[in-house]
Amino acid sequence: MKKPVLVIMAAGMGSRYGGLKQIDPVDGEGHIIIDFSIYDAIQAGFEEIVFIIKRENEADFREVIGNRMERHVKVHYVYQQLEDLPEGYEIPEGRVKPWGTGHAVLSCIYTLHDAPFAVINADDYYGREAFRLIYDYLESHCDDGKYRYAMVGYAIKNTVTENGHVARGVCRTDENHYLTEIVERTHIEKRGEGAAFTEDDGKTWTDLAPDTIVSMNMWGFSNSILDELQSRFPAFLDENLVSNPLKCEYFLPFVVEQLLSEEKATVEVLNTPDKWYGVTYREDKPVVVEAIRKMKESGAYPQKLWEDTVLKQS
Repeated sequence: MKKPVLVIMAAGMGSRYGGLKQIDPVDGEGHIIIDFSIYDAIQAGFEEIVFIIKRENEADFREVIGNRMERHVKVHYVYQQLEDLPEGYEIPEGRVKPWGTGHAVLSCIYTLHDAPFAVINADDYYGREAFRLIYDYLESHCDDGKYRYAMVGYAIKNTVTENGHVARGVCRTDENHYLTEIVERTHIEKRGEGAAFTEDDGKTWTDLAPDTIVSMNMWGFSNSILDELQSRFPAFLDENLVSNPLKCEYFLPFVVEQLLSEEKATVEVLNTPDKWYGVTYREDKPVVVEAIRKMKESGAYPQKLWEDTVLKQS
């Protein structure tokens, strides 16, 4: 079996940050969040990375991120492009929004060459244990009568912010830790040790226990997901281009849920004690900076991540 590959969805980075040059470092050495994810991935065993980017960002991406990684891992670039549609389909007039995470991963179909792979967001901090869990799963599981996928699950208490509301995929699992359902909650706020969500602009709230498991878009797939994404994309377009031509998105969890409901796949939920960090709001950045500082002080990370002497895989 081929070694697992790490796929990093980075096509939205330029638009979110006003250009890649504006990406804020999270420590005094100039590292950004993606540096820590790639460092943790290398420690877990990953030796190959695919960056999904916009074609127009490639030169900046190589300069800001990619070039320093290429001494340590094999790096590929693929492009998520609006015009990459099945034959017979056209971009709706006025559409500028990308087609979503399912379309992003589909852009890797000619690059991964039958290798299993993990998928993450570029600007989220996942923690070292999360990468170890997903790598070990991909190394030890193959499709049999069903597709055998995985997802790293986080306790909601480890993913919410003090500074506003967040959207999370709330997971339900069976007694064997297999995913049965993901329900997207778009307005979740921290409440004491746990959280609560509202679906009616705050008129009513439903509590979520601190250990409620949520998805932070860290998935593990066999190569079979690419064929499924490709074959299901036309039906998605047929249904959604009529009702929402400018903003509909082909989400990765949407296809996973279809496969679960059809009993074609299982998704094992690998729960991690790690805390997730991200900059959802401007006020979140000091929290991330302080967390990185403490992890460096504890010895979890060296001061300079990309010195050759520190990249011996554990």
